[in-house]
Amino acid sequence: MNLLFLAHRIPFPPNKGDKIRSFHELEYLCARHRVHLGCLVDQPEDRQYIPKLQEMAASVAVSTLDPHRARGRSLLALATGDPLSVRYFATRPLRRWVEALVARETLDAVFLFSSPMAAYVWDLDLPRVMDFCDVDSDKWRQYADNVGWPMRAVYTLESRRLRAYEEAILRRFEAATLVTARERELWKELPPELLAKVHVVPNGVDLEYFTPRWGSVLPEPGTIVFTGAMDYHANVDAVTWFATEVLPRVQEEIPTATFCIVGSRPTPKVRALAERPGVIVTGTVDDVRPYYARAALCVVPLRIARGIQNKLLEAMAMGRPVLSSPAAAAGLGARVDEEVCVADDADAMVCEVVRLLRDSYAAETLGQAARRFVEREYVWERAMQSVESLLEASIESRRGAPATV
Repeated sequence: MNLLFLAHRIPFPPNKGDKIRSFHELEYLCARHRVHLGCLVDQPEDRQYIPKLQEMAASVAVSTLDPHRARGRSLLALATGDPLSVRYFATRPLRRWVEALVARETLDAVFLFSSPMAAYVWDLDLPRVMDFCDVDSDKWRQYADNVGWPMRAVYTLESRRLRAYEEAILRRFEAATLVTARERELWKELPPELLAKVHVVPNGVDLEYFTPRWGSVLPEPGTIVFTGAMDYHANVDAVTWFATEVLPRVQEEIPTATFCIVGSRPTPKVRALAERPGVIVTGTVDDVRPYYARAALCVVPLRIARGIQNKLLEAMAMGRPVLSSPAAAAGLGARVDEEVCVADDADAMVCEVVRLLRDSYAAETLGQAARRFVEREYVWERAMQSVESLLEASIESRRGAPATV
Protein backbone atom coordinates (compact mmCIF):
# COMPACT_ATOMS: atom_id res chain seq x y z
CA MET A 1 0.00 0.00 0.00
CA ASN A 2 1.00 3.59 -0.68
CA LEU A 3 -0.43 5.50 2.29
CA LEU A 4 -0.88 9.04 3.54
CA PHE A 5 -0.60 9.19 7.35
CA LEU A 6 -1.70 12.39 9.10
CA ALA A 7 -1.28 13.06 12.84
CA HIS A 8 -2.12 16.14 14.89
CA ARG A 9 1.21 15.92 16.75
CA ILE A 10 4.63 14.67 15.72
CA PRO A 11 4.57 10.93 16.59
CA PHE A 12 8.03 10.89 18.15
CA PRO A 13 9.32 10.49 20.77
CA PRO A 14 6.62 8.13 22.08
CA ASN A 15 6.60 9.73 25.52
CA LYS A 16 2.93 10.63 26.07
CA GLY A 17 -0.43 9.04 25.43
CA ASP A 18 -1.39 10.13 21.92
CA LYS A 19 2.20 10.01 20.63
CA ILE A 20 2.71 6.49 21.95
CA ARG A 21 -0.23 5.15 19.97
CA SER A 22 0.46 7.13 16.79
CA PHE A 23 4.14 6.13 16.86
CA HIS A 24 3.34 2.42 17.03
CA GLU A 25 0.83 2.78 14.21
CA LEU A 26 3.37 4.62 12.09
CA GLU A 27 6.20 2.21 12.91
CA TYR A 28 4.12 -0.83 12.02
CA LEU A 29 2.82 0.60 8.74
CA CYS A 30 6.20 1.97 7.65
CA ALA A 31 7.80 -1.46 8.12
CA ARG A 32 5.32 -2.98 5.67
CA HIS A 33 4.17 -0.25 3.31
CA ARG A 34 5.15 3.02 1.64
CA VAL A 35 4.01 5.76 4.02
CA HIS A 36 3.97 9.54 3.63
CA LEU A 37 3.76 11.29 7.01
CA GLY A 38 2.27 14.71 7.58
CA CYS A 39 2.08 16.07 11.13
CA LEU A 40 2.25 19.15 13.34
CA VAL A 41 4.82 20.17 15.93
CA ASP A 42 4.01 22.59 18.76
CA GLN A 43 7.22 22.20 20.79
CA PRO A 44 10.33 23.55 18.99
CA GLU A 45 12.59 20.98 20.67
CA ASP A 46 10.63 18.19 18.96
CA ARG A 47 11.97 19.24 15.56
CA GLN A 48 15.19 17.41 16.40
CA TYR A 49 13.30 14.15 15.88
CA ILE A 50 12.38 14.82 12.25
CA PRO A 51 15.43 12.86 10.93
CA LYS A 52 14.21 9.81 12.87
CA LEU A 53 10.85 10.03 11.13
CA GLN A 54 12.55 10.53 7.75
CA GLU A 55 14.34 7.22 8.31
CA MET A 56 10.98 5.53 8.75
CA ALA A 57 8.69 7.13 6.14
CA ALA A 58 8.90 7.60 2.39
CA SER A 59 8.39 11.34 2.85
CA VAL A 60 7.76 13.62 5.81
CA ALA A 61 6.19 17.05 6.25
CA VAL A 62 6.25 18.65 9.69
CA SER A 63 4.29 21.89 9.98
CA THR A 64 4.88 24.25 12.91
CA LEU A 65 1.85 24.82 15.10
CA ASP A 66 2.12 28.17 16.85
CA PRO A 67 -0.05 27.87 19.98
CA HIS A 68 -0.89 31.59 20.02
CA ARG A 69 -2.09 31.63 16.42
CA ALA A 70 -3.84 28.32 16.93
CA ARG A 71 -5.82 29.74 19.85
CA GLY A 72 -6.72 32.71 17.69
CA ARG A 73 -8.09 30.39 15.01
CA SER A 74 -10.09 28.59 17.70
CA LEU A 75 -11.65 31.87 18.84
CA LEU A 76 -12.71 32.62 15.26
CA ALA A 77 -14.37 29.22 15.14
CA LEU A 78 -16.83 30.41 17.79
CA ALA A 79 -18.41 32.53 15.07
CA THR A 80 -18.13 30.08 12.16
CA GLY A 81 -19.72 27.04 13.75
CA ASP A 82 -16.64 24.82 13.35
CA PRO A 83 -15.28 22.84 16.29
CA LEU A 84 -12.55 24.81 18.04
CA SER A 85 -10.25 21.78 17.89
CA VAL A 86 -10.48 21.54 14.11
CA ARG A 87 -9.52 25.19 13.60
CA TYR A 88 -6.75 24.88 16.21
CA PHE A 89 -4.91 22.22 14.19
CA ALA A 90 -5.49 23.77 10.74
CA THR A 91 -2.29 25.04 9.06
CA ARG A 92 -1.84 26.19 5.47
CA PRO A 93 1.65 24.64 4.97
CA LEU A 94 0.42 21.16 5.82
CA ARG A 95 -2.68 21.59 3.68
CA ARG A 96 -0.54 22.62 0.70
CA TRP A 97 1.77 19.62 1.27
CA VAL A 98 -1.20 17.25 1.27
CA GLU A 99 -2.50 18.77 -1.96
CA ALA A 100 0.92 18.46 -3.64
CA LEU A 101 1.36 14.87 -2.45
CA VAL A 102 -2.03 13.82 -3.78
CA ALA A 103 -1.19 15.44 -7.13
CA ARG A 104 2.10 13.57 -7.59
CA GLU A 105 1.51 10.21 -5.82
CA THR A 106 -0.93 7.42 -6.57
CA LEU A 107 -2.19 6.83 -3.06
CA ASP A 108 -4.15 3.75 -2.03
CA ALA A 109 -5.59 5.06 1.23
CA VAL A 110 -5.36 7.63 4.01
CA PHE A 111 -4.89 6.91 7.71
CA LEU A 112 -5.57 9.72 10.16
CA PHE A 113 -4.79 9.99 13.85
CA SER A 114 -7.19 12.33 15.72
CA SER A 115 -10.38 13.81 14.34
CA PRO A 116 -9.12 17.36 13.55
CA MET A 117 -6.94 15.88 10.78
CA ALA A 118 -10.05 14.92 8.79
CA ALA A 119 -10.31 18.53 7.62
CA TYR A 120 -7.15 18.09 5.53
CA VAL A 121 -8.75 15.34 3.41
CA TRP A 122 -12.44 16.16 3.76
CA ASP A 123 -13.24 15.97 0.05
CA LEU A 124 -10.44 13.60 -1.01
CA ASP A 125 -11.76 10.69 -3.08
CA LEU A 126 -9.72 7.94 -1.41
CA PRO A 127 -10.40 5.24 1.19
CA ARG A 128 -9.98 6.84 4.59
CA VAL A 129 -9.62 5.31 8.05
CA MET A 130 -9.80 7.51 11.15
CA ASP A 131 -8.29 6.60 14.51
CA PHE A 132 -10.39 8.68 16.88
CA CYS A 133 -8.51 7.02 19.75
CA ASP A 134 -11.01 8.42 22.29
CA VAL A 135 -14.39 10.09 21.90
CA ASP A 136 -13.24 13.69 22.15
CA SER A 137 -16.77 15.10 22.29
CA ASP A 138 -17.36 13.26 25.56
CA LYS A 139 -14.01 14.41 26.92
CA TRP A 140 -15.05 18.03 26.40
CA ARG A 141 -18.37 17.24 28.10
CA GLN A 142 -16.39 16.03 31.11
CA TYR A 143 -14.31 19.20 31.05
CA ALA A 144 -17.52 21.25 31.08
CA ASP A 145 -18.73 19.37 34.15
CA ASN A 146 -15.56 20.33 36.07
CA VAL A 147 -15.23 24.07 35.38
CA GLY A 148 -17.23 27.19 36.11
CA TRP A 149 -18.73 29.88 33.90
CA PRO A 150 -17.81 31.04 31.22
CA MET A 151 -15.57 28.11 30.24
CA ARG A 152 -18.38 25.67 30.96
CA ALA A 153 -20.38 27.24 28.14
CA VAL A 154 -17.38 27.09 25.76
CA TYR A 155 -16.60 23.46 26.58
CA THR A 156 -20.26 22.45 26.25
CA LEU A 157 -20.42 24.11 22.84
CA GLU A 158 -17.23 22.35 21.74
CA SER A 159 -18.62 19.01 22.90
CA ARG A 160 -21.78 19.46 20.81
CA ARG A 161 -19.89 20.60 17.72
CA LEU A 162 -17.39 17.76 17.96
CA ARG A 163 -20.21 15.24 18.34
CA ALA A 164 -21.72 16.42 15.05
CA TYR A 165 -18.26 16.46 13.44
CA GLU A 166 -17.53 12.90 14.56
CA GLU A 167 -20.74 11.69 13.00
CA ALA A 168 -19.94 13.56 9.78
CA ILE A 169 -16.56 11.80 9.61
CA LEU A 170 -18.23 8.42 9.99
CA ARG A 171 -20.58 9.23 7.11
CA ARG A 172 -17.68 10.10 4.79
CA PHE A 173 -14.97 7.64 5.86
CA GLU A 174 -14.78 3.90 5.30
CA ALA A 175 -13.82 2.92 8.86
CA ALA A 176 -12.82 4.26 12.26
CA THR A 177 -11.19 2.98 15.43
CA LEU A 178 -11.53 3.58 19.16
CA VAL A 179 -9.41 2.16 21.96
CA THR A 180 -12.12 0.47 24.03
CA ALA A 181 -15.62 -1.00 23.74
CA ARG A 182 -16.61 1.51 26.43
CA GLU A 183 -15.71 4.36 24.09
CA ARG A 184 -17.73 2.74 21.29
CA GLU A 185 -20.71 2.47 23.62
CA LEU A 186 -20.79 6.28 23.79
CA TRP A 187 -21.92 6.21 20.16
CA LYS A 188 -24.63 3.58 20.61
CA GLU A 189 -27.29 6.05 19.44
CA LEU A 190 -25.68 6.36 16.01
CA PRO A 191 -27.45 4.86 12.99
CA PRO A 192 -26.49 1.17 12.73
CA GLU A 193 -24.72 1.65 9.40
CA LEU A 194 -22.39 4.21 11.00
CA LEU A 195 -21.76 2.28 14.19
CA ALA A 196 -20.81 -0.73 12.06
CA LYS A 197 -17.85 1.29 10.76
CA VAL A 198 -16.40 1.71 14.27
CA HIS A 199 -13.89 -0.93 15.38
CA VAL A 200 -12.17 -1.36 18.74
CA VAL A 201 -8.36 -1.42 18.48
CA PRO A 202 -6.79 -1.34 21.95
CA ASN A 203 -3.48 0.19 22.92
CA GLY A 204 -0.47 -1.94 23.66
CA VAL A 205 2.64 -1.60 25.75
CA ASP A 206 6.29 -2.22 24.87
CA LEU A 207 6.88 -5.28 27.04
CA GLU A 208 10.61 -5.38 26.34
CA TYR A 209 11.17 -1.73 27.23
CA PHE A 210 8.91 -1.68 30.29
CA THR A 211 10.00 -4.75 32.21
CA PRO A 212 10.14 -5.74 35.90
CA ARG A 213 13.76 -6.74 35.32
CA TRP A 214 14.83 -3.19 34.42
CA GLY A 215 18.13 -2.14 36.00
CA SER A 216 18.93 -2.90 39.60
CA VAL A 217 16.58 -0.31 41.13
CA LEU A 218 14.39 -1.56 43.98
CA PRO A 219 11.10 -0.08 45.22
CA GLU A 220 11.55 2.56 47.90
CA PRO A 221 9.16 2.26 50.85
CA GLY A 222 6.53 4.98 50.94
CA THR A 223 7.20 6.25 47.39
CA ILE A 224 4.05 6.98 45.39
CA VAL A 225 4.50 7.82 41.69
CA PHE A 226 2.33 9.47 39.04
CA THR A 227 3.52 9.92 35.45
CA GLY A 228 2.15 11.99 32.58
CA ALA A 229 2.39 15.22 30.61
CA MET A 230 1.95 17.82 33.30
CA ASP A 231 0.46 20.53 31.10
CA TYR A 232 -2.54 18.30 30.31
CA HIS A 233 -5.68 19.40 32.16
CA ALA A 234 -6.79 15.93 33.33
CA ASN A 235 -3.32 15.17 34.74
CA VAL A 236 -3.07 18.54 36.47
CA ASP A 237 -6.47 18.00 38.05
CA ALA A 238 -5.51 14.48 39.18
CA VAL A 239 -2.22 15.33 40.90
CA THR A 240 -3.64 18.47 42.50
CA TRP A 241 -6.52 16.49 43.96
CA PHE A 242 -4.26 13.68 45.18
CA ALA A 243 -1.65 16.00 46.69
CA THR A 244 -4.21 18.09 48.57
CA GLU A 245 -7.01 15.63 49.43
CA VAL A 246 -5.26 12.26 49.76
CA LEU A 247 -1.54 12.59 50.54
CA PRO A 248 -1.82 14.61 53.78
CA ARG A 249 -4.16 11.98 55.22
CA VAL A 250 -1.82 9.19 54.13
CA GLN A 251 1.07 10.98 55.82
CA GLU A 252 -0.88 10.99 59.10
CA GLU A 253 -0.57 7.19 58.98
CA ILE A 254 2.78 6.95 57.16
CA PRO A 255 4.80 10.15 57.80
CA THR A 256 7.54 9.16 55.32
CA ALA A 257 5.13 8.82 52.37
CA THR A 258 6.19 10.87 49.35
CA PHE A 259 4.37 11.70 46.12
CA CYS A 260 6.58 11.97 43.03
CA ILE A 261 4.98 13.72 40.03
CA VAL A 262 6.94 12.76 36.91
CA GLY A 263 6.28 14.46 33.59
CA SER A 264 7.10 17.21 31.15
CA ARG A 265 6.09 20.86 31.18
CA PRO A 266 4.51 21.12 34.66
CA THR A 267 2.18 24.09 34.91
CA PRO A 268 2.66 26.72 37.65
CA LYS A 269 -0.14 25.00 39.57
CA VAL A 270 1.74 21.70 39.46
CA ARG A 271 5.11 23.29 40.32
CA ALA A 272 3.50 24.90 43.36
CA LEU A 273 2.65 21.45 44.71
CA ALA A 274 6.38 20.89 45.34
CA GLU A 275 6.08 23.34 48.24
CA ARG A 276 3.89 20.82 50.07
CA PRO A 277 5.56 18.29 52.41
CA GLY A 278 6.53 15.09 50.67
CA VAL A 279 5.71 16.24 47.12
CA ILE A 280 8.37 16.07 44.40
CA VAL A 281 7.86 17.54 40.91
CA THR A 282 10.54 16.33 38.49
CA GLY A 283 9.66 18.07 35.25
CA THR A 284 10.91 16.40 32.05
CA VAL A 285 12.94 13.21 32.55
CA ASP A 286 14.98 11.31 29.96
CA ASP A 287 13.70 7.93 31.08
CA VAL A 288 10.58 7.28 33.15
CA ARG A 289 11.50 3.68 34.02
CA PRO A 290 13.71 4.46 37.05
CA TYR A 291 10.74 6.24 38.64
CA TYR A 292 8.41 3.33 38.02
CA ALA A 293 11.05 0.96 39.38
CA ARG A 294 11.44 2.97 42.61
CA ALA A 295 7.68 3.22 43.15
CA ALA A 296 6.23 1.30 46.05
CA LEU A 297 2.89 2.26 44.48
CA CYS A 298 1.82 3.89 41.22
CA VAL A 299 -1.37 5.95 41.27
CA VAL A 300 -3.65 7.01 38.41
CA PRO A 301 -6.26 9.16 40.21
CA LEU A 302 -7.74 10.71 37.07
CA ARG A 303 -11.18 12.22 37.56
CA ILE A 304 -11.44 12.98 33.83
CA ALA A 305 -10.42 10.04 31.65
CA ARG A 306 -11.13 8.47 28.29
CA GLY A 307 -9.91 5.27 26.69
CA ILE A 308 -6.93 3.31 28.01
CA GLN A 309 -4.28 5.10 30.04
CA ASN A 310 -0.76 4.36 28.80
CA LYS A 311 0.65 5.38 32.19
CA LEU A 312 -1.40 2.58 33.72
CA LEU A 313 -0.20 -0.01 31.18
CA GLU A 314 3.44 1.03 31.61
CA ALA A 315 3.33 0.73 35.39
CA MET A 316 1.65 -2.67 35.15
CA ALA A 317 4.24 -3.84 32.58
CA MET A 318 6.97 -2.82 35.05
CA GLY A 319 5.34 -5.12 37.59
CA ARG A 320 4.33 -2.26 39.87
CA PRO A 321 1.13 -2.24 41.95
CA VAL A 322 -1.33 0.30 40.57
CA LEU A 323 -4.15 2.13 42.33
CA SER A 324 -6.54 3.80 39.90
CA SER A 325 -9.69 5.86 39.85
CA PRO A 326 -12.74 4.13 38.31
CA ALA A 327 -12.61 6.51 35.33
CA ALA A 328 -9.01 5.63 34.47
CA ALA A 329 -9.47 1.87 34.90
CA ALA A 330 -12.90 1.55 33.27
CA GLY A 331 -11.69 0.52 29.82
CA LEU A 332 -8.80 -1.64 30.99
CA GLY A 333 -10.53 -4.96 31.52
CA ALA A 334 -8.31 -5.99 34.46
CA ARG A 335 -9.66 -7.81 37.52
CA VAL A 336 -10.16 -5.35 40.34
CA ASP A 337 -8.16 -6.16 43.51
CA GLU A 338 -6.29 -8.92 41.65
CA GLU A 339 -4.56 -7.08 38.78
CA VAL A 340 -5.36 -3.46 39.62
CA CYS A 341 -6.85 -1.71 42.65
CA VAL A 342 -9.57 0.90 42.29
CA ALA A 343 -10.77 3.60 44.70
CA ASP A 344 -13.68 5.89 43.88
CA ASP A 345 -13.25 8.73 46.38
CA ALA A 346 -10.70 10.29 48.72
CA ASP A 347 -11.61 8.09 51.70
CA ALA A 348 -11.21 4.89 49.71
CA MET A 349 -8.03 6.18 48.06
CA VAL A 350 -6.44 6.93 51.44
CA CYS A 351 -7.32 3.47 52.78
CA GLU A 352 -5.93 1.68 49.72
CA VAL A 353 -2.72 3.73 49.60
CA VAL A 354 -2.03 3.04 53.29
CA ARG A 355 -2.81 -0.66 52.90
CA LEU A 356 -0.57 -1.17 49.89
CA LEU A 357 2.31 0.86 51.34
CA ARG A 358 2.20 -1.15 54.56
CA ASP A 359 1.69 -4.58 53.00
CA SER A 360 4.61 -5.02 50.61
CA TYR A 361 3.70 -8.65 49.94
CA ALA A 362 0.19 -7.71 48.78
CA ALA A 363 1.62 -4.89 46.68
CA GLU A 364 4.20 -7.12 44.97
CA THR A 365 1.59 -9.85 44.35
CA LEU A 366 -0.63 -7.25 42.70
CA GLY A 367 2.27 -6.03 40.57
CA GLN A 368 3.18 -9.52 39.38
CA ALA A 369 -0.43 -10.20 38.38
CA ALA A 370 -0.51 -6.85 36.58
CA ARG A 371 2.50 -7.83 34.48
CA ARG A 372 0.91 -11.14 33.50
CA PHE A 373 -2.28 -9.29 32.55
CA VAL A 374 -0.62 -6.90 30.09
CA GLU A 375 1.44 -9.73 28.61
CA ARG A 376 -1.83 -11.47 27.85
CA GLU A 377 -4.00 -8.57 26.72
CA TYR A 378 -1.94 -5.58 25.50
CA VAL A 379 0.42 -6.50 22.66
CA TRP A 380 1.09 -3.78 20.07
CA GLU A 381 1.67 -6.22 17.20
CA ARG A 382 -1.81 -7.69 17.54
CA ALA A 383 -3.47 -4.28 17.68
CA MET A 384 -1.56 -2.93 14.69
CA GLN A 385 -2.49 -5.94 12.57
CA SER A 386 -6.10 -4.83 13.04
CA VAL A 387 -5.27 -1.34 11.75
CA GLU A 388 -3.59 -2.81 8.66
CA SER A 389 -6.57 -5.08 8.03
CA LEU A 390 -8.96 -2.12 8.23
CA LEU A 391 -6.94 -0.22 5.62
CA GLU A 392 -6.87 -3.24 3.31
CA ALA A 393 -10.60 -3.82 3.74
CA SER A 394 -11.33 -0.14 3.03
CA ILE A 395 -9.37 -0.31 -0.22
CA GLU A 396 -11.16 -3.50 -1.26
CA SER A 397 -14.55 -1.99 -0.48
CA ARG A 398 -13.83 0.84 -2.93
CA ARG A 399 -12.97 -1.75 -5.57
CA GLY A 400 -16.31 -3.42 -5.11
CA ALA A 401 -14.95 -6.55 -3.45
CA PRO A 402 -16.37 -7.89 -0.17
CA ALA A 403 -14.63 -6.17 2.75
CA THR A 404 -13.49 -8.40 5.60
CA VAL A 405 -11.61 -7.46 8.75
